[in-house]
Amino acid sequence: MEYHSVLPNVCISCSVCLCMLVQTAECCGYPISIFFIVVNEFCERFSYYGMRAVLVLYFRYFLLWDDDLATSIYHAFVALCYLTPILGAIIADSWLGKFKTIIYLSIVYAIGQVTMAISTIHDITDANRDGTPDNFTFHIALSMLGLILIALGTGGIKPCVAAFGGDQFQEHQVRRQLNTFFSVFYLCINAGSLLSTLITPVLRAQECGIHTQQQCYPLAFGVPAVLMVISLVVFIAGSGMYVKTDPEGNIMWSVCKCIGFAIKNRFRHRSSSYPKREHWMDWANEKYDKLLIAQIKMVLKVLFLYIPLPMFWTLFDQKVSICHFSGLLGGLPDQMQTVNPILILTLVPIMDRLIFPLIQKCGLNFSPLKRMTVGMLFAAMAFVSAALVQIEIDKTLPNFPSSSESQLKVVNTYSTTLNVTISPNEHLLIESFGVQLHTSKHTYSTISCMPVKEDVKSKPREGKNAIRRDFVLRHGEQWCEFSRKFGFGASYTFLIPSTVFSDDVFEDMKPNSVHMALQIPQYFLITTGEVMFSVTGLQFSYSQAPKNMKSVLQAGWLCTNAVGNIIVLIVAELGKLPKQWAEYLLFASLLVAVSIIFSIMAYFYTYIDPAEIEAQVRKEQGLEPEEMEKETLEMEEKDEDQKNEQGVKQTKI
Repeated sequence: MEYHSVLPNVCISCSVCLCMLVQTAECCGYPISIFFIVVNEFCERFSYYGMRAVLVLYFRYFLLWDDDLATSIYHAFVALCYLTPILGAIIADSWLGKFKTIIYLSIVYAIGQVTMAISTIHDITDANRDGTPDNFTFHIALSMLGLILIALGTGGIKPCVAAFGGDQFQEHQVRRQLNTFFSVFYLCINAGSLLSTLITPVLRAQECGIHTQQQCYPLAFGVPAVLMVISLVVFIAGSGMYVKTDPEGNIMWSVCKCIGFAIKNRFRHRSSSYPKREHWMDWANEKYDKLLIAQIKMVLKVLFLYIPLPMFWTLFDQKVSICHFSGLLGGLPDQMQTVNPILILTLVPIMDRLIFPLIQKCGLNFSPLKRMTVGMLFAAMAFVSAALVQIEIDKTLPNFPSSSESQLKVVNTYSTTLNVTISPNEHLLIESFGVQLHTSKHTYSTISCMPVKEDVKSKPREGKNAIRRDFVLRHGEQWCEFSRKFGFGASYTFLIPSTVFSDDVFEDMKPNSVHMALQIPQYFLITTGEVMFSVTGLQFSYSQAPKNMKSVLQAGWLCTNAVGNIIVLIVAELGKLPKQWAEYLLFASLLVAVSIIFSIMAYFYTYIDPAEIEAQVRKEQGLEPEEMEKETLEMEEKDEDQKNEQGVKQTKI
């Protein structure tokens, strides 16, 4: 009996010891658990960006939506992806904790990706087997359900994964390893984005189908679904190595109630007879703990800085939905997005290891908020570059009539010059085999024409050619063969005259002459801005947040992206400027103005150490002995762990 009573105690002690050893195990100075989180993030980002890379094309060419509707739904989806982090942060901090929240919402995420992949199978409703779905309502409903589940999943885990990764570091690793972790974390995001935007367009370009071969959207969406399942499996595999912090109650609800009470109490005591308080949140002192009030002050201070930031995302997220692929020479148009992650994979190490240390050695204080300001200015320059490219593109576009004008195309197949009367005061002399375009504000014409198919009103899509053939038949056995090389994005009229045995071609729209490589400078500028703005913003949000509100502040950071996409939706609904380049310059000007405002706000911001402030408040509340006792216990546990670790090593020897 004595033997059996001792054995369980030994086993429990060994289990705790081994668990502590696993959680504190390091590789190259980093916790081993970090590698599971990094691989998980890589697979999840592959899944998300792979799906997003072909989403707009799916809307346009599978569901047959017009450009405006496709763009609006796309930005609505992205906005939802960056609004749901609030829900994820609430669930993580007040109910399930970060670990369980990531698990459960990843399952929802995977179901959404599978649903999205199923919605792209055209054979499900293609009863007549013509390659086109017979019931678009089914596919639209299924795809919208899939997108909602994806937005809930990816948004819900977004504030948790970065904060959960930060929780894995111990105090001696916070300075160097933690800062490097966020850079590596961002590199994995863009490595997943790079591979997915290279691979999924190729998968889409394949032909597949049970009855009729069509572009393989099921494969393009199916591979990201598989990667999401792999992401979930990898994250669960590292479960035993994670440092898991328990949720500390409904912190978001406590924050909201505390803020509401402070506002209400301040309104009640608005009379000048009541003494002023240092901060408006101090009006909650009568009811709420000073530590909670101090933590809310820290969060509100950072959230106030976030107010101007959505304008950056307004510009940044338009690089997908409004990107032009003029002069495309080989490759697929949706693969142009790979320039962004390629540049990020190149620039993040250069910035982190070379540029920023060099600036620091020069004695310049290039603080995080200054980096973010410079990043915004780089994004503005990217849109100026886009405007210059757009001006060159516009030179290749035809001059279509406005809503108050009409356009007439006249082809003279006679051997003599014709005098055409458009109106009593307007005449056109048209040479033989010539084409003249005449734009008039009149809505009538004296010319009698046979019915023809409606003319093209825009550049052919995806760089393809548009060919219109006008044939005049003649008797006889004579025939002719005509061959011509056509330019990408051009539109031609073939003319086969009846009196002269020869062919003629009229170029209605010039081929694309602006090379795709001209977009690389604007991609370089906006990616440089992203590295300075986004990576720094992640680090700043984590470092300035109290320990129990890190997910909340990460959610607030992500909400700036959601608001940016909502701004894009509003602009799309209100209407665009007549010229695309003018719209680019407008957005660039707005971002420059916003960056100036942000720089002024950043100038008056004082960087803080949340742990130090919390310790000071606890000391003022007389909690120091309890904290010292807790610290003593932690030191004793640490010494005990070291002894156990030495014992394990000796046993191995």
